[in-house]
Order: sequence, then structure tokens, then C-alpha cells
Amino acid sequence: MTARIGVITFPGTLDDRDTQRAVRTAGLEAVPLWHRDKDLKQVDAVILPGGFSYGDYLRAGAISRFSPVMEPVIDQAKAGMPVLGICNGFQVLTETHLLPGAMLRNNHLHFICRDQKLRVENAETAWTRSYEQGQEINIPLKNIDGRYVADERVLDELEAEGRVVFRYEELNPNGSLRDIAGISNAAGNVVGLMPHPEHAVEPLIGTGRTDGLGFFTSILKRLVSA
Repeated sequence: MTARIGVITFPGTLDDRDTQRAVRTAGLEAVPLWHRDKDLKQVDAVILPGGFSYGDYLRAGAISRFSPVMEPVIDQAKAGMPVLGICNGFQVLTETHLLPGAMLRNNHLHFICRDQKLRVENAETAWTRSYEQGQEINIPLKNIDGRYVADERVLDELEAEGRVVFRYEELNPNGSLRDIAGISNAAGNVVGLMPHPEHAVEPLIGTGRTDGLGFFTSILKRLVSA
């Protein structure tokens, strides 16, 4: 049976269909989930895609945290279900406290859209098994509230436990502390990052590379081996 990956759509989500396409490209079944759903439809993993959920009112991800669909997502994530938050999805994961820290306005106060080089710091999470530690990948980045912040205690804890999953290479595009582009929870099943791997899975779109496909083949490996 094909593994089923739920992709949530909130009002204002922009990248849900791109994410569904990336899921299918990796040989998985994409299952659309609506923000009002209280049933996750027996999916094996969930992706919170990018966009501007609820218009980023209050702050990015703050309202989505209270959507009905997030209650089972939070429960299942704590029970070990793999969850990936991309850009706005990362912001939602910090609002739910599934991931620590917060996302603030870029330090230059401008929206940024560029191809971004990342270094893979942890290749053992549910979403990074297809990469190697230290590998450099290039995937698109587009955000205005992309600056990751946390207090020194949390940052030191993330570093000590190997939970910094990605760092920005060559250029820190938004002022994120310690060049952090993505992190995980302690169990490694929940990962959030600001860049968009779903836009780098086919050579004819996005960066013209397939560096982002590893996120989706990683979860396939994780689910097949579970």
C-alpha cells in the first residue's frame, strides 16, 4: 500500500498544490486536508506547506495554530507521526510549540525570494534520511517573516542535541540566529524549515535542480522501514 501524506490547506496557503505534486513525484500518495478537518484521514505523515495562512494577521501562523485540524496533528506528532512544516508551516509549528523558538520579520524588513544554499546538519530525521551530513543543497527561499530566534538556552540545547537540521550557507538571508534555516524536535519526527524543497523536485521548475526531492524520498524511506 502506498504511504499517505496529508497536505494541509489553510485560508491563504499558497504552496499546497506544489507540495502535493512533490509528494506524488516521490512516489507517495498526497491526501488534501482542509483546515477545518478534525479527521486526518488515516495519513502516515503530515506536511504544513507555505503561504500566508489567515493573511498572517496577528503574526505568522498564530491563527492557524487554533484551526481544528491542528488538534489531531499536535496529538499525532507527539505520538511520533512525522510532520514537516515549510515556511509558514514552520511558523505554525513554533506557534503550537511542537518546535521551540519563534519567527520574526526579516532583519532587513523586506520580502526575499532567491535560490538559497543550505548545509545539511542532521541527516537522521524522518525528513532528511536521503541526505548526508554536511551535504550542501540549493533550494528556493521566499519569506518576510523568516528570522528564527530563540533564547541562548534553547539555541545551546538545539546545538547540543543535534536538532539544528539546516543552516544557511554563504549568506544569511534574514538574520536568523546562528544561521539556522531549519530545526527538529527531540524525537526527529517533526521538522520545520523556511526554504521550500517542494519547488526543487523537478529539473524544469524552481531552481532547475532536484535538491528538494530528498525530503519526500526521506519520508518514504522512513515509512517503509517503520
